[in-house]
Amino acid sequence: MNTNGSSNAMSVGIDLGGTMVKGVILASDGQIVQECTRDTNDSGAGAFKTEVLAVAKELDVQSRGLPVGLCAPGLADDSNTCIAHMPGRLEGLEGFDWGEFIGVDNTSVLNDAHAAMLAEANFGAAQGKKHAALLTLGTGVGGALLIDGKLHTGWLNRAGHLGHMSQQPFGEAGIVGLPGTLEMAIGNSTVHKRSHGRFDSTKALVDAYLEGHTWATLVWLESVQSLALGLSSLVNILSPEIFLLSGGITKAEDALFDPLADFMDLVEWRPGGAGALIQQAHFAAQAGAVGAACFAAKLST
Repeated sequence: MNTNGSSNAMSVGIDLGGTMVKGVILASDGQIVQECTRDTNDSGAGAFKTEVLAVAKELDVQSRGLPVGLCAPGLADDSNTCIAHMPGRLEGLEGFDWGEFIGVDNTSVLNDAHAAMLAEANFGAAQGKKHAALLTLGTGVGGALLIDGKLHTGWLNRAGHLGHMSQQPFGEAGIVGLPGTLEMAIGNSTVHKRSHGRFDSTKALVDAYLEGHTWATLVWLESVQSLALGLSSLVNILSPEIFLLSGGITKAEDALFDPLADFMDLVEWRPGGAGALIQQAHFAAQAGAVGAACFAAKLST
C-alpha cells in the first residue's frame, strides 16, 4: 500500500462483498493511497450500511471531495445510482441510494465483476488489450467483458454474467432460472451437492484431488472441464485475446490451471494455432474497490 501519494488521489472505491466491505483511495497512476476493510459476516442489509458508512468515514470521503464509486453484486440501474436488481443477495439493498447515505453527491454504482474488469483494463493484466473476458470464480461465477477496449455492460447493465451460461439442459436451475449453468458446475456453493456430501468447499475438494482421492479427482476434473467448455464457447462467440480468472477458486493454482490447459487443448478452436491466453487476474481482494474507483474517475478503459 502506498500512503505517500495523497496529493495524487484521484477517486474513492468501495466494494460490497459477501462478508466484507473494502475501500480504497486510488491515485491517478493506479497506486492505492489508502485502504481499509470491514467485516460484515453476511449479517444483512443493516450491517452493510453500517460498515459502508464506517469505511466512508475512515477514508474521509466527505472532506476530500473526491468522486466515489461503489460496486456490489447485481445489476446497476441505467443512471448508475443504485443496484436495481440483486436476486438472492444482500436483501434490502436493491434501489438503495448510497450517495445520499454517505453524503457524497458524486457517487456512482456498478456491478462488482464489471468493476474488477475496469481494474484489470486500466492497471492490471488486461492493460493494452482490446478484447478480454474476466471470470470471478468463487461462491458463484461472475464475469465481465472488454470489447474494442471498452467495458461492455449491454442492455440493463446485464452483460458479462458468464457464470449463467447453460451447459446442461436437464441440470438443476440456477438463480436466474437457467438449468445446468457454469456457476452450478464449478461455484463453491455447489461443492457439497456435486460431491454427494463428501466435501464442503473447493479447497477441501482440491486438497483431496492433490492427494489422489478418486472421487475428488472425478468431481474436480469434471468441474474444470465445464469451465474449459465455457471458455471455448466464449472464444467462438466473442474471440477474446485473454481470459482473466479471479476469485477464491483460483487459489488452487496449478491444480486449476494445468488441467484447464489440457482441456482447452482438446476443445478450443485455434485458427492457425492461435489460442486465447488464460491467466490469473492481477488484482485480488481489492479488484472491486479499485475498479469502482476507476469508474468514479470515468476511466472506461
